[in-house]
Amino acid sequence: MLVVAFPLLVLVTGRPVAIKFEHRTSKGCNYGAPYEWQVYNTLSGIHGVPRVHYKGKLGEYYIMIMDMLGPSLWDVWNNNSHSMPVEMVACIAIEAISILEKMHSKGYVHGDVKPENFLLGPPGTLQEKKLFLVDLGLATRWKDTGTGEHVEYDQRPDVFRGTVRYASVHAHLGRTGSRRDDLESLAYTLVFLLRGRLPWQGYQGENKGFLVCKKKMATSPESLCCFCPQPFRQFIE
Repeated sequence: MLVVAFPLLVLVTGRPVAIKFEHRTSKGCNYGAPYEWQVYNTLSGIHGVPRVHYKGKLGEYYIMIMDMLGPSLWDVWNNNSHSMPVEMVACIAIEAISILEKMHSKGYVHGDVKPENFLLGPPGTLQEKKLFLVDLGLATRWKDTGTGEHVEYDQRPDVFRGTVRYASVHAHLGRTGSRRDDLESLAYTLVFLLRGRLPWQGYQGENKGFLVCKKKMATSPESLCCFCPQPFRQFIE
């Protein structure tokens, strides 16, 4: 399994883009082209989702060429002494909610909301302060395309999708993804950017996922947001 992304300069236009290589044996390519391509076919170009310029196959690899972006929120946080001013996090919250709203309106939930998957626009451009959400490989449909209703509920405790630190409690329990799960993961992301740490960090071993889930369920909004402005606690509640 191999997934690689790196910058490339398109000589015809002079516009920098990113090219993502994914080997045909990768997990998302079991039935042909990467599953992520299907999601981008629906979402590419909407508010906060980078545009895809080309998708194709080159030898043993599937390739996707898309807009080149700037640093992730994780990079910004990490390069800023592991902290962010509350004003910046508030702006991130507003923009992130708007992006998720547009994505949800198209019938998808992202499934892996975290600082590493929010990127700023290219430095030195008019979009350098604009927020983008990337990595759609775990996105799933929350809305049935036939009925327009929420997809049928299911629970598979042996299946976990996402990132342990930021995943919703329902994701830990293997439940069908919903819009609420994206918002819960966003809440954890915002608190992390503000406080620099979440109460369930530090667990190790085979039971890490179980212990993190248990801690999340036991942590009240008041405790989680004890050093955050009131609006953040209201959002989590």
